[in-house]
Amino acid sequence: MIIVAQFIRTNWFLCGILIVICFASIAPSIGARGGILRPEITVKFFAVAIIFFNSGISLRSEDLRRALVQFKVHFFIQGWTFIVFPSLIYLLVSLMKDGPFDKLLLQGLLVLGCMPPPVSSAVILTKAVSGNEAAAIFNSAVGSFLVGSAVDVPVTSIFLQLSLTVVLPLCLGQAIRRRHRMWLERNPIPFGTIGSAILLLIIYTTFCDTFLQTDTHLDFLSLISIVFLIVILQCALLGLIFFITTQPWLDFHPTDTTAMMFCGSHKSLTLGIPIIKIVFSGDPGLSVITVPLLVYHPTQILLGGIMVPLLKEWMYSVGRNRYTMAKHV
Repeated sequence: MIIVAQFIRTNWFLCGILIVICFASIAPSIGARGGILRPEITVKFFAVAIIFFNSGISLRSEDLRRALVQFKVHFFIQGWTFIVFPSLIYLLVSLMKDGPFDKLLLQGLLVLGCMPPPVSSAVILTKAVSGNEAAAIFNSAVGSFLVGSAVDVPVTSIFLQLSLTVVLPLCLGQAIRRRHRMWLERNPIPFGTIGSAILLLIIYTTFCDTFLQTDTHLDFLSLISIVFLIVILQCALLGLIFFITTQPWLDFHPTDTTAMMFCGSHKSLTLGIPIIKIVFSGDPGLSVITVPLLVYHPTQILLGGIMVPLLKEWMYSVGRNRYTMAKHV
């Protein structure tokens, strides 16, 4: 019993993921869009605002300033998001187009490849592993604005939403930190735990929406196939980004690697669905085209949550090895 309690205490976040997914499968209407929790308001606006206020009040100003000029990190994330990722998806779809796979699902995969990173989960997961949170914040916001500007989506609406949920809370948090820095250092607040708890709420509401999806008109085999394909795809992308960014000649810090893994492999559902609806307005296959993104979104959060303790351990071991080497020099 003691061992079980110790395991739960050590791995409370993973246990929390299992609990919220189970609860979402039992009562999806509570956390789905239009449900009691109203995630289209509470999560889309308030939860995201809390995430960035949390980041603003916990991040040192010098870290934010340093992140702005980390051009190599920004180039990698934006290049991977809008060039490498879509190219890999295009190659995959080209190899599968003559097979038995549903053609609308393949079209949905192509659209998925062009989506920006989310402004919530990528930042929270980077923060959870003590990665380069400032770089994750910058690239998530920039990626969303770039796609919103390139597609026929109301730019003013996107800019206003990003300003209210990202920029304003971040600046407010920074202002409070500057004013009360000494008090915050004497009374440490569990910012990481707060962020993880918000991520559990996002996971719950995401899976509530997923379990309520009944209008996709897909047969069971096609649905299982796309889920399996996306899990394999995400694992491959995460592994590939990790392999590339840990090459010594690139000289990326381990904290940069974690930010690039989450920002480079994650895709935004909040911005993605409106874009798909605008681009494919009136298309009878719209519901099927959205399926890859609808499957990708909860999968990326679930895999990200599972990877948090693994990446933490990796960063700790890298830091320990660097300390040992420096000590012997």
